[in-house]
Amino acid sequence: MILLGSTGSIGVNTLEVARRFNLRVEALVAGNNIELLKKQIAEFNPCYVCVASERAAKELDHPRLFWGEEGILEVLRRSSSAIVVNALVGFLGLRPTITAIEEGKTVALANKESLVAAGAFIDPKHLRPIDSEHFALWYLLNGRAPRRMIITASGGAFRDAPLGDIAEAKLEEALKHPNWSMGTKITIDSATMMNKLFELLEARWLYGCENVDAIIEPKSVIHALVEFMDGATTAQMAYPDMKLPIAYALMQNIEVPVLDPVDLLKVGSLEFREVSTDRYPIWRIKDDLLANPGRGVVVNAANEVAVEKFVGGKIAFGAISKLVLEAYENFLDIYPESIDDVFDIDREVREWCEGRIS
Repeated sequence: MILLGSTGSIGVNTLEVARRFNLRVEALVAGNNIELLKKQIAEFNPCYVCVASERAAKELDHPRLFWGEEGILEVLRRSSSAIVVNALVGFLGLRPTITAIEEGKTVALANKESLVAAGAFIDPKHLRPIDSEHFALWYLLNGRAPRRMIITASGGAFRDAPLGDIAEAKLEEALKHPNWSMGTKITIDSATMMNKLFELLEARWLYGCENVDAIIEPKSVIHALVEFMDGATTAQMAYPDMKLPIAYALMQNIEVPVLDPVDLLKVGSLEFREVSTDRYPIWRIKDDLLANPGRGVVVNAANEVAVEKFVGGKIAFGAISKLVLEAYENFLDIYPESIDDVFDIDREVREWCEGRIS
């Protein structure tokens, strides 16, 4: 495989799967966590390595070393592996997804932004979802047509916080996920519920079903539910561990235990909550966005700018959703008609957002 984002949580879990099932890792692509990358290179001996910058590359000694976005694309073109795990964070992951498909490769996709921003221009037959929710939907659908698909949310850091405390919450508070440890951006996106809005768009593109929704399940044991035409509803349950969807994305058929089965007696009761717009203002655009999924590029660009500003201490937590909602309204008449349009709109939205903050 080619692994993009090897030092992040998805990448580390992917290498655990590779280790267990003795899978060959042809290329490792990482950002700036050079010390961890050095250990990965020593263990997996990849043919190609790529890092974020030339400066980072100077800290490594490898015969086929690349850097930057163009370096990622060059690794994809040179590598012979049939499968690419795209665990890059953000819009940066879109061109590698497109290039991998152009090179005839299958993409095991954990990069949400690829489908959020450009789902209309990516054929899902080339994709295998790594997100636990989309893996769960695939597991449940089994080729059948759904009436409705439902994914679950943890509720994020402010699931139980007093409403009056959320808007001015600090970074360290937003990063206190109630169920597990993840990277900075995805944890913040979980707190705003942006992450789940993205996942609804992904589900729509992946499975061609427009009737999708999300509910909060605080224990994160149920990952998705599917309502079928006959009135039956099925649910996929598993302890939250990314190794299960990763293993299926890489090998398709798994006949050995990857996780321990869910012990229902230990889980006890399950609770389901509505996603409230009072707690998660971004949810106000859910229905309109699902009806106009091409506008995901606007939402993603505005959110990336807003999250960066929040992490940098330039805006309050509540301003993240506010900026995204303002951008969504401002760019109502913009809809991409090509992949080039996606990149142009992304740049335009980012510039507008930067102007609103500065």
